[in-house]
Amino acid sequence: MVKSKMRIEHVSKIFGPKPKTIAPMIKEGKSKDEILAETGHTVGVYDASMEIKEGEVFVIMGLSGSGKSTLIRCFNLLNKPTAGAIYVDDENIVDYDSSQLKKFRQDKIAMVFQHFGLFNHRTILGNVEYGLEIKDVTKEERQKIAQENIELVGLKGYEDKYPDELSGGMQQRVGLARALANDPDILLMDEPFSALDPLIRRDMQLELLDIQNRLQKTIVFITHDVNEAFKIGDRVAVMKDGKVVQVGTPEEILEAPANDYISEFIKDIDRSKIIQAENVMIKPNALVSLKDGLNVAIKEMEDNGISSVFVVDRGRHLKGIVTIDAAIEGIKMKKTLKDVLTTDVITVRKEEYVNDIIAKALESKFPLAVTNEENKLEGFILRVHVLSGLVADEIEGSREYHGYYQGSENKTEEIE
Repeated sequence: MVKSKMRIEHVSKIFGPKPKTIAPMIKEGKSKDEILAETGHTVGVYDASMEIKEGEVFVIMGLSGSGKSTLIRCFNLLNKPTAGAIYVDDENIVDYDSSQLKKFRQDKIAMVFQHFGLFNHRTILGNVEYGLEIKDVTKEERQKIAQENIELVGLKGYEDKYPDELSGGMQQRVGLARALANDPDILLMDEPFSALDPLIRRDMQLELLDIQNRLQKTIVFITHDVNEAFKIGDRVAVMKDGKVVQVGTPEEILEAPANDYISEFIKDIDRSKIIQAENVMIKPNALVSLKDGLNVAIKEMEDNGISSVFVVDRGRHLKGIVTIDAAIEGIKMKKTLKDVLTTDVITVRKEEYVNDIIAKALESKFPLAVTNEENKLEGFILRVHVLSGLVADEIEGSREYHGYYQGSENKTEEIE
């Protein structure tokens, strides 16, 4: 069971001279605008509660003014909450004194900002090692750590450059490397990619996911872009007017939006950019081993009502696919299974996004094989479920077909 890294319990942040007097007005149902007009106080966040698990990418999403940036700044006490508690590893950081808070910020948590926050008078190496310098790490050690993190974010060779010599995307990589150099447990990222152009932004999203796959940090990521949120988030919290409206996995929010606001928020989302191959793949019950003959292959297809079947070796490594026509012709010509095997099967990884495998589906004559890094078959994807655009009923159709493939009588579709 994955343990909790942060627990946010009933956190509010209200800006103004008497913030604690505002809660009754909120409970009466007065809006942020009404409270501002009547009292001069700004409601940043009100009664926010959520749990963030260790090692997950937790995204807080909302439109401008929703309170998402105010909330994330409560997590490192750049904003001191008006009310509520924030537990990190079961310690309430709201109660920290100045020395505890300094140590917490140096050792456990780091932040990557939207506008990079780099020192223009320092080289890239100097920027990345800055946090270690503050911690009095020796020059040799901090430069070694900084160099490792520069390479981690793909900037090897740029150590002696200055920030104004780099593109926006490269500068953001420097900011990420600087945050990672302190080896924090928790990484806060406040709309880090919003200032980048779309292509660079997409590259940075993929880079972040790749780094997370290797480091397994706890990441809290702020964005106003629903496609970005659903693409990188293990779970997502949606905020509106300072309140948390819904928390769930992207799939949970898509399938069961909490209210009309959430439904409106997600209506234009490009599902193909957030749904991965593993979400629509089917695990095959019908398989043929390379040691089997053509008669075994034909019987497997007949038993399952399909017209082609994947072929694997003893270790379940994919070797190809055989069709019913090829198998029947092979028996007539006294050929072996290996002789009639089609090996040009197009493969995908389960973490690939559906949008990225559309071209492969167009090219393929057969279902797409989902394999792991060792080329072991994990499942397959019908071309129709990729090319249809993956609207909701077609995804549901995939689930129905899965049931058919395991022996249902509703045999309305074959594997090509």
